Amino acid sequence: MTDRNVPVRHAVVPAAGRGTRFLPITKSVPKEMLPVVDRPSIEYIAREATDAGIDDMLFVTRTGKESIEAYFDADPGLENELEKAGKDELLALSREYLKLARMHSVRQGHPLGLGHAVLQARQHVGNAPFAVMLPDDLMHPNSTLLKHMIDVRHALGGSVVALLRVTPEQATAYASTSVTPLEIPEGVSLKDGDLMRIDRVVEKPPLEEVMSEYAVVGRYVFDPAIFDELTKIEPGRGGEYQLTDGFARLINRDPEDGGGLYGVVVNDRRFDTGDKLGYLEANIALALEDPKLGPKLADFLVSEAGTQLKDRLAKVLGL
Repeated sequence: MTDRNVPVRHAVVPAAGRGTRFLPITKSVPKEMLPVVDRPSIEYIAREATDAGIDDMLFVTRTGKESIEAYFDADPGLENELEKAGKDELLALSREYLKLARMHSVRQGHPLGLGHAVLQARQHVGNAPFAVMLPDDLMHPNSTLLKHMIDVRHALGGSVVALLRVTPEQATAYASTSVTPLEIPEGVSLKDGDLMRIDRVVEKPPLEEVMSEYAVVGRYVFDPAIFDELTKIEPGRGGEYQLTDGFARLINRDPEDGGGLYGVVVNDRRFDTGDKLGYLEANIALALEDPKLGPKLADFLVSEAGTQLKDRLAKVLGL
């Protein structure tokens, strides 16, 4: 078992998907590099990890995703030009990568599912706890969810997943869980009712088999025991190895051997940027919070909404 007091320094970001829901732009631009306001969505993930104390990030990618690596790399030529021109504000923006965790990458190779992607991190992470962050789950920049999950790992050991409250119909698109509420341990700043022991988990169940209002979403803090379990699972639909099948096995694994599975309820704002509507919502919500963009954007939205409403009423009334 890994000592629960070992710091969570690593984050693994599976980013090998093709982003087909965003075609045709994703023919040439990785979905993770699509901008949210003024920076690619993947930077929000990197900032979230860094703010939670993580200093090492591993992107699991494929061919055609080289721009992710390049974005977090130095560009000495650009930096020298900006410095000579005295463009200090732009120079600071070009050097923001220095404030973030150190970036690494590995290729997944064959697209064999999320469990297979995470398993590619085994050699890099080693026998240490680590976070997994799905880039389609974009948390508000003020979110402390990942930090709380790491605190739970330190307090209880085992592994921790994020739990979203959903309707039974929505739960069929997620991993549904059966849970038992737990008392909040010392050192963890959560409200009563926001920490669960997970007793059972099933990936994308039919409606009649949904177990609760809590579904697993894309933030995880794993004991390295997950790697052993991922080597034991069988491929499911489409020949893919499901991450859920791997961490479900941690429920009954001996706690002295890295077992135990807990859940932290998501109360911070979250955007599903793997969906076009969720992506637009993220752009609008975060742009409205920008002191320079927000007021003018708000005026535009009010005006546009009024115009659209008038047009729709006119059609309904036949005017």
